[in-house]
Amino acid sequence: MQIDKSQIIEFLKERGHQDEAERAEQNLPDQVDTDEQGGLLAQHGISVRVLTDKLGGEDLSDLI
Repeated sequence: MQIDKSQIIEFLKERGHQDEAERAEQNLPDQVDTDEQGGLLAQHGISVRVLTDKLGGEDLSDLI
């Protein structure tokens, strides 16, 4: 699943993780492939499963 970095940043901020959101802003690519970059997401405390559940399991990158 491809997810826009801005969606991930918002996901973190909604959960009160401002510091991680700032780190993710600097470290994540503009488009994140959850299958290929799950380890990178985990470094920011993001569970791919929780993230995709939150986003409904759909690619929403074109909505931003």
